Amino acid sequence: MAEAGSSVTVWNRSRTAAESELLAAGMTRAESAAEALAAPISFSMLADDSAADAVLSRENIGVAGRRRVHVNMASVSAQMADLLTRRFSDADVKYVAAPVLGRPEVAAKGGLNILVAGPREAVEEVDPLLAAASVRRWVLGESPRQANAVKVAMNFMLLHALESMGEGIALVEAEGVDGSDFVDLFTSTFFGGPIHQVYGRIIADRRYDPPGFTVALGLKDLTLAEQLAAERRVSLPTAPVLRTQFETALADPALAGLDWSVIAELGRTRSS
Repeated sequence: MAEAGSSVTVWNRSRTAAESELLAAGMTRAESAAEALAAPISFSMLADDSAADAVLSRENIGVAGRRRVHVNMASVSAQMADLLTRRFSDADVKYVAAPVLGRPEVAAKGGLNILVAGPREAVEEVDPLLAAASVRRWVLGESPRQANAVKVAMNFMLLHALESMGEGIALVEAEGVDGSDFVDLFTSTFFGGPIHQVYGRIIADRRYDPPGFTVALGLKDLTLAEQLAAERRVSLPTAPVLRTQFETALADPALAGLDWSVIAELGRTRSS
Protein backbone atom coordinates (compact mmCIF):
# COMPACT_ATOMS: atom_id res chain seq x y z
CA MET A 1 0.00 0.00 0.00
CA ALA A 2 2.86 2.36 0.82
CA GLU A 3 4.51 1.56 -2.50
CA ALA A 4 1.23 2.45 -4.20
CA GLY A 5 1.40 5.91 -2.65
CA SER A 6 -0.69 5.59 0.51
CA SER A 7 0.42 7.12 3.81
CA VAL A 8 0.72 4.14 6.17
CA THR A 9 0.91 4.03 9.96
CA VAL A 10 1.75 0.68 11.57
CA TRP A 11 1.32 -0.86 14.99
CA ASN A 12 2.35 -4.31 16.20
CA ARG A 13 1.77 -6.02 19.52
CA SER A 14 5.54 -6.46 19.85
CA ARG A 15 8.46 -4.51 18.40
CA THR A 16 10.00 -6.75 15.73
CA ALA A 17 12.59 -6.63 12.98
CA ALA A 18 9.74 -6.67 10.46
CA GLU A 19 8.30 -3.52 12.01
CA SER A 20 11.71 -1.86 11.81
CA GLU A 21 11.83 -2.64 8.10
CA LEU A 22 8.45 -0.98 7.61
CA LEU A 23 9.57 2.13 9.45
CA ALA A 24 12.75 2.24 7.38
CA ALA A 25 10.55 2.14 4.27
CA GLY A 26 8.93 5.41 5.29
CA MET A 27 5.95 4.28 7.33
CA THR A 28 5.20 5.74 10.75
CA ARG A 29 4.53 3.95 14.02
CA ALA A 30 1.37 4.31 16.04
CA GLU A 31 1.99 4.20 19.77
CA SER A 32 -1.11 2.14 20.48
CA ALA A 33 -3.76 0.03 18.81
CA ALA A 34 -6.28 2.75 19.59
CA GLU A 35 -4.19 5.29 17.68
CA ALA A 36 -3.94 2.97 14.68
CA LEU A 37 -7.68 2.24 14.72
CA ALA A 38 -8.46 5.96 14.73
CA ALA A 39 -7.34 6.22 11.09
CA PRO A 40 -10.08 6.78 8.48
CA ILE A 41 -9.28 3.33 7.08
CA SER A 42 -7.54 0.76 9.27
CA PHE A 43 -6.46 -2.83 8.69
CA SER A 44 -5.68 -5.65 11.10
CA MET A 45 -4.25 -9.14 10.75
CA LEU A 46 -4.09 -10.98 14.06
CA ALA A 47 -3.33 -14.61 14.84
CA ASP A 48 -6.64 -15.86 16.21
CA ASP A 49 -9.96 -15.02 17.82
CA SER A 50 -8.38 -14.28 21.18
CA ALA A 51 -5.92 -11.77 19.72
CA ALA A 52 -8.63 -10.15 17.61
CA ASP A 53 -10.94 -9.84 20.61
CA ALA A 54 -8.18 -8.24 22.71
CA VAL A 55 -6.79 -5.80 20.15
CA LEU A 56 -10.10 -4.88 18.51
CA SER A 57 -11.69 -4.11 21.86
CA ARG A 58 -14.38 -1.51 22.44
CA GLU A 59 -11.80 0.62 24.23
CA ASN A 60 -9.39 0.55 21.28
CA ILE A 61 -12.09 1.11 18.68
CA GLY A 62 -13.22 4.21 20.54
CA VAL A 63 -16.46 6.11 20.36
CA ALA A 64 -18.53 7.12 17.38
CA GLY A 65 -17.17 10.13 15.57
CA ARG A 66 -15.89 10.80 12.10
CA ARG A 67 -16.54 8.17 9.46
CA ARG A 68 -14.22 5.17 9.61
CA VAL A 69 -13.80 1.75 7.99
CA HIS A 70 -11.97 -1.20 9.51
CA VAL A 71 -10.77 -4.16 7.44
CA ASN A 72 -9.97 -7.37 9.31
CA MET A 73 -7.70 -9.58 7.19
CA ALA A 74 -7.28 -12.34 9.77
CA SER A 75 -8.71 -15.85 9.66
CA VAL A 76 -11.13 -15.59 12.55
CA SER A 77 -14.22 -17.64 13.25
CA ALA A 78 -17.57 -16.69 11.81
CA GLN A 79 -18.75 -16.20 15.38
CA MET A 80 -15.95 -13.72 16.07
CA ALA A 81 -16.82 -11.95 12.81
CA ASP A 82 -20.37 -11.49 14.13
CA LEU A 83 -19.09 -10.12 17.44
CA LEU A 84 -16.71 -7.68 15.74
CA THR A 85 -19.39 -6.57 13.29
CA ARG A 86 -21.60 -5.57 16.23
CA ARG A 87 -18.70 -4.00 18.12
CA PHE A 88 -17.60 -1.79 15.24
CA SER A 89 -21.20 -0.96 14.35
CA ASP A 90 -21.78 0.30 17.90
CA ALA A 91 -18.93 2.78 17.30
CA ASP A 92 -20.39 3.75 13.91
CA VAL A 93 -17.44 2.12 12.11
CA LYS A 94 -18.02 0.11 8.93
CA TYR A 95 -16.55 -3.39 9.28
CA VAL A 96 -15.21 -5.44 6.36
CA ALA A 97 -13.76 -8.95 6.54
CA ALA A 98 -10.96 -9.64 4.05
CA PRO A 99 -9.04 -12.84 4.89
CA VAL A 100 -6.37 -13.79 2.40
CA LEU A 101 -5.26 -16.82 0.39
CA GLY A 102 -1.51 -17.06 -0.09
CA ARG A 103 1.74 -17.76 1.73
CA PRO A 104 4.00 -14.91 2.96
CA GLU A 105 6.18 -15.00 -0.15
CA VAL A 106 3.05 -14.60 -2.29
CA ALA A 107 1.92 -11.64 -0.20
CA ALA A 108 5.32 -9.97 -0.60
CA LYS A 109 4.84 -10.02 -4.37
CA GLY A 110 1.28 -8.66 -4.24
CA GLY A 111 -0.08 -12.00 -5.40
CA LEU A 112 -2.78 -12.66 -2.81
CA ASN A 113 -6.37 -13.61 -3.46
CA ILE A 114 -8.53 -11.74 -0.95
CA LEU A 115 -11.96 -12.89 0.22
CA VAL A 116 -14.09 -9.83 0.91
CA ALA A 117 -17.46 -9.36 2.59
CA GLY A 118 -19.11 -6.36 4.19
CA PRO A 119 -21.28 -3.34 3.45
CA ARG A 120 -21.08 -2.60 -0.27
CA GLU A 121 -20.08 1.05 0.11
CA ALA A 122 -17.27 0.16 2.52
CA VAL A 123 -16.03 -2.67 0.28
CA GLU A 124 -15.88 -0.31 -2.69
CA GLU A 125 -14.00 2.28 -0.62
CA VAL A 126 -11.23 -0.10 0.46
CA ASP A 127 -10.95 -2.01 -2.82
CA PRO A 128 -8.16 0.19 -4.29
CA LEU A 129 -6.06 -0.46 -1.18
CA LEU A 130 -6.71 -4.21 -1.27
CA ALA A 131 -5.85 -4.19 -4.97
CA ALA A 132 -2.30 -3.12 -4.13
CA ALA A 133 -1.73 -6.43 -2.32
CA SER A 134 -3.66 -8.83 -4.52
CA VAL A 135 -4.28 -10.28 -7.94
CA ARG A 136 -8.00 -10.58 -7.25
CA ARG A 137 -10.61 -9.67 -4.69
CA TRP A 138 -13.53 -12.10 -4.38
CA VAL A 139 -16.58 -10.19 -3.10
CA LEU A 140 -18.75 -12.77 -1.34
CA GLY A 141 -21.58 -10.84 0.28
CA GLU A 142 -22.52 -8.02 2.63
CA SER A 143 -22.21 -9.99 5.87
CA PRO A 144 -18.54 -10.04 7.02
CA ARG A 145 -18.86 -13.57 8.40
CA GLN A 146 -19.39 -14.86 4.85
CA ALA A 147 -15.76 -14.12 3.94
CA ASN A 148 -14.53 -15.80 7.10
CA ALA A 149 -16.73 -18.85 6.50
CA VAL A 150 -15.36 -19.21 2.97
CA LYS A 151 -11.78 -18.90 4.28
CA VAL A 152 -12.52 -21.61 6.84
CA ALA A 153 -13.86 -23.88 4.08
CA MET A 154 -10.85 -23.18 1.85
CA ASN A 155 -8.40 -23.99 4.61
CA PHE A 156 -10.35 -27.13 5.52
CA MET A 157 -9.92 -28.32 1.94
CA LEU A 158 -6.24 -27.34 2.02
CA LEU A 159 -5.72 -29.48 5.12
CA HIS A 160 -7.03 -32.46 3.16
CA ALA A 161 -4.64 -31.66 0.31
CA LEU A 162 -1.68 -31.68 2.71
CA GLU A 163 -2.78 -34.97 4.23
CA SER A 164 -3.51 -36.65 0.89
CA MET A 165 -0.16 -35.56 -0.57
CA GLY A 166 1.64 -36.86 2.49
CA GLU A 167 -0.13 -40.20 2.28
CA GLY A 168 0.42 -40.52 -1.47
CA ILE A 169 4.11 -39.63 -1.26
CA ALA A 170 4.57 -42.09 1.63
CA LEU A 171 2.95 -44.82 -0.48
CA VAL A 172 5.21 -44.37 -3.50
CA GLU A 173 8.35 -43.91 -1.41
CA ALA A 174 7.56 -47.21 0.32
CA GLU A 175 7.77 -48.77 -3.16
CA GLY A 176 11.12 -47.15 -3.87
CA VAL A 177 9.77 -44.38 -6.11
CA ASP A 178 11.33 -40.96 -5.59
CA GLY A 179 8.88 -38.56 -3.95
CA SER A 180 10.03 -35.67 -6.15
CA ASP A 181 9.27 -37.66 -9.28
CA PHE A 182 5.80 -38.39 -7.93
CA VAL A 183 5.23 -34.67 -7.27
CA ASP A 184 6.28 -33.90 -10.84
CA LEU A 185 3.74 -36.47 -12.02
CA PHE A 186 0.69 -35.34 -10.07
CA THR A 187 1.34 -31.62 -10.57
CA SER A 188 1.69 -32.18 -14.32
CA THR A 189 -1.49 -34.25 -14.62
CA PHE A 190 -4.38 -34.34 -12.15
CA PHE A 191 -3.30 -31.76 -9.56
CA GLY A 192 -1.72 -28.75 -11.23
CA GLY A 193 -2.90 -26.00 -8.87
CA PRO A 194 -0.60 -23.87 -6.72
CA ILE A 195 -1.31 -25.73 -3.48
CA HIS A 196 -0.13 -29.05 -4.87
CA GLN A 197 2.80 -27.46 -6.69
CA VAL A 198 4.07 -25.54 -3.67
CA TYR A 199 3.34 -27.97 -0.88
CA GLY A 200 4.07 -31.08 -2.91
CA ARG A 201 7.61 -29.83 -3.39
CA ILE A 202 7.95 -28.84 0.27
CA ILE A 203 6.85 -32.31 1.37
CA ALA A 204 9.01 -34.17 -1.15
CA ASP A 205 12.09 -32.14 -0.19
CA ARG A 206 11.22 -32.01 3.54
CA ARG A 207 11.62 -28.20 3.56
CA TYR A 208 9.47 -27.47 6.59
CA ASP A 209 11.67 -24.78 8.09
CA PRO A 210 11.12 -21.87 8.18
CA PRO A 211 7.37 -22.38 8.42
CA GLY A 212 5.09 -20.37 6.17
CA PHE A 213 2.19 -21.45 8.40
CA THR A 214 2.64 -23.34 11.66
CA VAL A 215 1.16 -26.61 12.90
CA ALA A 216 -0.62 -24.73 15.69
CA LEU A 217 -2.29 -22.39 13.20
CA GLY A 218 -3.32 -25.38 11.09
CA LEU A 219 -5.01 -26.92 14.12
CA LYS A 220 -6.67 -23.57 14.80
CA ASP A 221 -8.12 -23.53 11.27
CA LEU A 222 -9.37 -27.09 11.67
CA THR A 223 -11.06 -26.08 14.90
CA LEU A 224 -12.73 -23.15 13.13
CA ALA A 225 -14.15 -25.56 10.54
CA GLU A 226 -15.45 -27.87 13.27
CA GLN A 227 -17.07 -24.95 15.10
CA LEU A 228 -18.73 -23.61 11.96
CA ALA A 229 -19.97 -27.09 11.06
CA ALA A 230 -21.45 -27.52 14.53
CA GLU A 231 -23.20 -24.14 14.30
CA ARG A 232 -24.67 -24.91 10.87
CA ARG A 233 -25.24 -28.64 11.55
CA VAL A 234 -22.98 -29.75 8.72
CA SER A 235 -21.25 -33.14 8.93
CA LEU A 236 -17.44 -33.25 8.55
CA PRO A 237 -16.62 -36.97 8.83
CA THR A 238 -12.93 -36.56 7.92
CA ALA A 239 -12.24 -33.86 10.52
CA PRO A 240 -11.33 -36.33 13.32
CA VAL A 241 -8.60 -37.86 11.12
CA LEU A 242 -7.08 -34.45 10.50
CA ARG A 243 -7.33 -33.55 14.18
CA THR A 244 -5.39 -36.67 15.14
CA GLN A 245 -2.65 -35.77 12.65
CA PHE A 246 -2.29 -32.18 13.81
CA GLU A 247 -2.47 -32.99 17.51
CA THR A 248 0.17 -35.70 17.03
CA ALA A 249 2.48 -33.30 15.19
CA LEU A 250 1.92 -30.57 17.77
CA ALA A 251 2.81 -32.98 20.59
CA ASP A 252 6.13 -33.87 18.92
CA PRO A 253 8.85 -31.31 19.82
CA ALA A 254 10.67 -32.13 16.58
CA LEU A 255 7.63 -31.24 14.47
CA ALA A 256 5.62 -28.68 16.43
CA GLY A 257 7.55 -25.61 15.29
CA LEU A 258 7.64 -26.49 11.60
CA ASP A 259 5.40 -25.77 8.62
CA TRP A 260 1.93 -27.29 8.85
CA SER A 261 2.67 -29.55 5.88
CA VAL A 262 4.96 -31.49 8.24
CA ILE A 263 1.97 -33.70 9.03
CA ALA A 264 3.17 -35.59 5.94
CA GLU A 265 6.06 -36.91 8.02
CA LEU A 266 3.66 -38.88 10.20
CA GLY A 267 2.78 -41.15 7.27
CA ARG A 268 6.42 -41.51 6.31
CA THR A 269 7.30 -42.49 9.88
CA ARG A 270 4.66 -45.20 9.98
CA SER A 271 5.76 -46.60 6.61
CA SER A 272 9.48 -46.72 7.47
